[in-house]
Amino acid sequence: MSLRLSTVILPYRRWHEGGRSAWMRAEQLGFHAAYTYDHLSWRSFRDGPWFGAVPTLTAAAATTDRMRLGTLVTSPNFRHPVTLAKELISLDDISGGRITLGIGAGGTGFDATALGQESWTPRERADRFAEFVPLLDRLLTEDAVSYEGDFYSAHEARNIPGCVQRPRLPFAVAATGPRGLRLAARYGQAWVTTGDPKLYENGTPEESVQAIRTQTEKLADACAAAGRDASALDKVLLTGFTPDRGRPLESLDAFVDFAGRHQELGFTEIVIHWPIPGSDFAADQKVFERIAMEATSQLT
Repeated sequence: MSLRLSTVILPYRRWHEGGRSAWMRAEQLGFHAAYTYDHLSWRSFRDGPWFGAVPTLTAAAATTDRMRLGTLVTSPNFRHPVTLAKELISLDDISGGRITLGIGAGGTGFDATALGQESWTPRERADRFAEFVPLLDRLLTEDAVSYEGDFYSAHEARNIPGCVQRPRLPFAVAATGPRGLRLAARYGQAWVTTGDPKLYENGTPEESVQAIRTQTEKLADACAAAGRDASALDKVLLTGFTPDRGRPLESLDAFVDFAGRHQELGFTEIVIHWPIPGSDFAADQKVFERIAMEATSQLT
């Protein structure tokens, strides 16, 4: 399968002051998809402008025609399956069936405590995620759902007419642990990784590739246990969090080399951050656009 190239556009700019033009340009450049983070705030952007993912994607859906759109990623940190399902069905309708839901268990960042709760432990996040994903799957595929769980409830929740995409919009499940990989194997149309975070500071690119290879092997095991062929899942690498950091965006050749090493591991989609000056995602816009237009032809 040919490698697809996508981008993630962080929602830090006002729509009429650069936000809209970035999404339009992403489609012009031929990206397979453009995603955005689904956070209330994020790391170094916490004390600056930051806009909501769902309204941003709604505006992007009205501004673009062909490119897929989605979140990388949504989590249970401040979401409830019932209200999220209604928003997703609306987004899928507005976009004409172009939405992918990237979904993960969440972390300990600002989202984890913004509603006034204590930050959940890793086990609590995994427990909630294990309930969140199956319930959301039901809400997006059934006309009416009632459910009473340990963390989430639904009482005759109706989602008519359902998604444009059938039986529902695709889930891209971000996971590296055993429980998350089982969810990806059962409910995912794609699997997402950012690599091994333990290697970000002091690891090498070679160590990162090996760690990601191990992740793909564990995914294959989870798929086998679920009676599913791992090749049926798209495999998505969200870049910027491996020891390579921003180096793959320094030149077209550097990116082709980076992407090729991960394509060999079975990845079907590579996601690169839209350049943000003065941030961890700073990059030369001209080089970035050249990568967008030329890289995939060298990777087929």
